[in-house]
Amino acid sequence: MQANRLYFIDAVRAFAILMMLQGHFIDTLIDPVFRNPDNAIYNLWTYFRGITAPTFFTISGLVFTYLLLKSHAKGNDQPRIKKGLFRGLLLLGIGYSLRINIFDWFCGYFDTYFLVIDVLQCIGLSLIILVCLHILFKHFNYLFSFILFGVGCLCFISEPLYRNLEISNLPLMVANYMTKINGSVFTILPWFGYSAFGAFISTIFFRHVHKKRFKPLIIITFIIAGYFFIYHSSWFLTWLFYATDIELLKLSADYNYLFTRFGNVLIVFAIFYAFERFLKQLIILKIGEKTLSIYVIHFVILYGSYTGYGLKRFFDKSLNPTEAIIGTIVFMIIVCFASFYYAKTNTYIYNLLRKMIDTIKTKKQDLQ
Repeated sequence: MQANRLYFIDAVRAFAILMMLQGHFIDTLIDPVFRNPDNAIYNLWTYFRGITAPTFFTISGLVFTYLLLKSHAKGNDQPRIKKGLFRGLLLLGIGYSLRINIFDWFCGYFDTYFLVIDVLQCIGLSLIILVCLHILFKHFNYLFSFILFGVGCLCFISEPLYRNLEISNLPLMVANYMTKINGSVFTILPWFGYSAFGAFISTIFFRHVHKKRFKPLIIITFIIAGYFFIYHSSWFLTWLFYATDIELLKLSADYNYLFTRFGNVLIVFAIFYAFERFLKQLIILKIGEKTLSIYVIHFVILYGSYTGYGLKRFFDKSLNPTEAIIGTIVFMIIVCFASFYYAKTNTYIYNLLRKMIDTIKTKKQDLQ
């Protein structure tokens, strides 16, 4: 990614992870009495918190597919494909592990809580799906773009069909990816839709980022498209309903949070891409490079992963706004500091696991 390095990607990832940190901290620890829908500040916080996950999924799909396309253009995408599949499996494994309470397991108590699906598993599975789509359509760039955009739209428009889905005839590990009735925080649908849209955007960058006027044009496009999705996508879905008489379009328009949030994501992209040259030397880029480490550390400190002892255990729903704001700032600083200086970086974790797998493969070959 050196020739056309997209610095704004790391900036957007940093924005998303910091928004996640403050959102999780405040949502988990603030006293419910202060959740006042009539308070403008609370409403603003809620609105921006709702942008976090869509931004994370979209930017993940964008950067991952962009790297795949660049590797394919160089004539050797096999290492990137293997790396992507491994990365997806790694996220799945870490996502499951964060729900494990080691002390309970040592005491012989096992439950199905660790099978609950959260953001890491959904992103991991999304990466694996994107690899499969890349393998199928990598020789047909424009068709690949069309497929990605179509899949994103289909995931969003069909949301009413699986909004309250209940699955009882599948293994719990599989069912949790499709339904929230067992406690899953995220499900692969509709969230893969954001990854698909991010991948679609990456195909545009891949084909045109080297062109002279691309940057101002794509920023303007992000703003116009974002405005349309936020304020007019419901109207457009309703218009399509009257034109086609497809009831699903009306149901989607009546509860149209997915396209609206995607519009918010595009506005965020426009802002960060417009000011990209001012961000290249800032610490925010370093934060954007360590999102996995930050996610894991914040989960351990806040929710007590592995031990059951986290901030939630001691301060659950007990802080006032002042305490929550001060605590959030301290929490964000500690988590980021830990990811910089005391935690294994994403690259180091990845390389370590790769070496372990390669060693196992070598030993198996020697035994054969």
